[in-house]
Amino acid sequence: MKNLLTTLFLIFSVLQLCAQQPPNDSLLLDYYQDQRFADAADYLKKTYPEPVTDLKVLAKLAYTSKMASRLPDAENYYQRIYDADTTSLTNLYNMSEIIKRRGNNKKALIYVNKILLKDTTNFDVYKQLADLSQNIGDIEGSTVYLQKANKINPLNPDVAYDLSSFYINLKLYSNAENIIDKALVADTANLLLLKGKAQASYALKRYLVTVTIAKKLMDAGEQATSIVFMLGTSYYMTANYQESIKTFKIMEDANLGTESSFYYTAMSYKALHNNTKAIIYLDRAIEQAISTGVSSYYSEKGDSYDHLHQLKSAIEAYQKSLLYKPDAITYYALATLYDTELKNKRIAIKYYKKYLASKPKDSQKTYIAYSKERIKSLGI
Repeated sequence: MKNLLTTLFLIFSVLQLCAQQPPNDSLLLDYYQDQRFADAADYLKKTYPEPVTDLKVLAKLAYTSKMASRLPDAENYYQRIYDADTTSLTNLYNMSEIIKRRGNNKKALIYVNKILLKDTTNFDVYKQLADLSQNIGDIEGSTVYLQKANKINPLNPDVAYDLSSFYINLKLYSNAENIIDKALVADTANLLLLKGKAQASYALKRYLVTVTIAKKLMDAGEQATSIVFMLGTSYYMTANYQESIKTFKIMEDANLGTESSFYYTAMSYKALHNNTKAIIYLDRAIEQAISTGVSSYYSEKGDSYDHLHQLKSAIEAYQKSLLYKPDAITYYALATLYDTELKNKRIAIKYYKKYLASKPKDSQKTYIAYSKERIKSLGI
């Protein structure tokens, strides 16, 4: 019995010593270098079994869990560090970051504001507060924090662009341009800043400047529709009609033409005395100006009125549908309405003929055959 107790004591002592051994730094380094953070976290947990109270150990566990995307574990470790030491700014940063990554922006704001109480001149704090405020829909608060961050570091491109975007949305274009110009001094080739500069210049109707900036953006590979549109419009406004047509053709070829792009193309052709082309593009502008769904909406209204036997309203709805977009089945609906409901042979024949002339789809063979038969039957 004595020997058994001695053996158990020795085994327990060995296990306790093993548990207290420091981690193998070279093994941890290998895990970190290979981005095997989950393995590193498991290794640290085995090396430091709970309860862990050493703040340095908790920091290692928190960091490794964070990098392994084990966010609940990471938040738990950082919270334990915070409970033991509420003064650590680094820990507050980490807490807010983890909570933000877990989607709780309101809670993250609480911890970032705790940092602000200790450090009112920290650029990163104001930037993070701006991001979090925007995430919870507090646009006014986000703008205030961006202003403070920009005042501390006016050369930061991300803050300069975000703040200028807010100013542009508020139509404070001169303010936006001023912010962008300061940041561009430090980074003249920053595409994000150049995009902001183009937006501000375009809004201020500085079209020559817009052309210069937008061309730089496109030469750098920027093909966003908004940039192409600003360039094409600015060419038109500066009477460079050929370049305007050429630029808007980029949108057209990508099937991204709009009412405005077709309009400016048409007016460019008109300025060049090519009225044939002008008419073509004005027609396209008109087509774009009308929602493709409007025709079908009126057609469905007509069908509903027809079912309610409100024939006058049905006819008006069908005819409005045809004004927006001639459609075979709408002609057929009018033909049958005049044929079977109103007994008006002449108008019924007219719409049956319009239906056939509109080249209905093969799937409407039954309607096609019926229309031909009714034209013969109703022949006057």
